[in-house]
Amino acid sequence: MTRTEGEVPSTGPLGTEPVAALYDCVITHVRRTPLRHSLRHRTYLWCVDLDRLPALPRPLRPLARFDARDHFAGTAGSVRAGLDAFLAGHGIDLGGGRVVMLAHARVFGFVFNPLSVFWCHDSSGAPVCVVAEVHNTYGQRHCYLLRADGAGEAKADKEFYVSPFFAVEGRYRMRLPLPGELLRLTVHLENGDGRAFTAVVRGRRRPATAPALLSAAVRRPWSTAAVWASIRRHGIHLLLRGLPVHPRPRSAPQKGMLP
Repeated sequence: MTRTEGEVPSTGPLGTEPVAALYDCVITHVRRTPLRHSLRHRTYLWCVDLDRLPALPRPLRPLARFDARDHFAGTAGSVRAGLDAFLAGHGIDLGGGRVVMLAHARVFGFVFNPLSVFWCHDSSGAPVCVVAEVHNTYGQRHCYLLRADGAGEAKADKEFYVSPFFAVEGRYRMRLPLPGELLRLTVHLENGDGRAFTAVVRGRRRPATAPALLSAAVRRPWSTAAVWASIRRHGIHLLLRGLPVHPRPRSAPQKGMLP
């Protein structure tokens, strides 16, 4: 693959879709019950091959860093090693197959990833599973191992405390197709009240060039901190509107996590 001037070193093709890439995104949350509320936030996400993470020019490194401590148990030597250990705990060996990750990178030393997605393939390139890693604003994380169908659709029981306004109950219906030119992810939470919450991520791919990263950083400064602050701000708004709070479990087991 020929690299154009200024391009962040890429990972090569996955089928016909190149990675690494940047996605300019719009994230929408819609809460339907017991109060109706929505938020809309613009940001950018990285799509990278875990075995060939981008090697940024030194001046740009504060704008994007992928750190093993930010994913899975946080103790492995790399994000890929952490994923492989998690999968091994579920009896899955990719045999060195390619893994594509969609996530925020650390920006100026800070990162917050409400949702990171890992598309896992075997050594022949065939899809094996999808891992959806969820972080809450209390510093906790949980991984869902998903067996998605050909359209990227999967289901999972909710097992992790995310929002103080929802109990740990219900079921997720997700649509997580591998990103191409467009990024189209959807997560629904369904509980006894029906479809209670929907999160949608929509984006368009841009080549991972140094100018593209600089442009994204200027338009969305300190993007991961902005995501964290937006969630906190809307949480305070809902609290002031009188939405009931479900206490956070003190020591609930996180089934997707390594010890």
